Amino acid sequence: MKVTVNGALCTGHGRCYSLAPDVFEPDDEGYNLERDVPIDVPAEHEESARLAAHACPEGAISMAES
Repeated sequence: MKVTVNGALCTGHGRCYSLAPDVFEPDDEGYNLERDVPIDVPAEHEESARLAAHACPEGAISMAES
């Protein structure tokens, strides 16, 4: 699975990296570090990545099966 964080929508709530710290990482300002680029999610972290995507209040995280 791949996830992408839309940088225009991300407002830095931090739910993604709180729920899936092995997938998402904050930058110095609290936004997701990797924005607007697909992130490969290892199979063992797919469930937490899905939870993080659904918890994003802006809907900034999109998922695609690889």
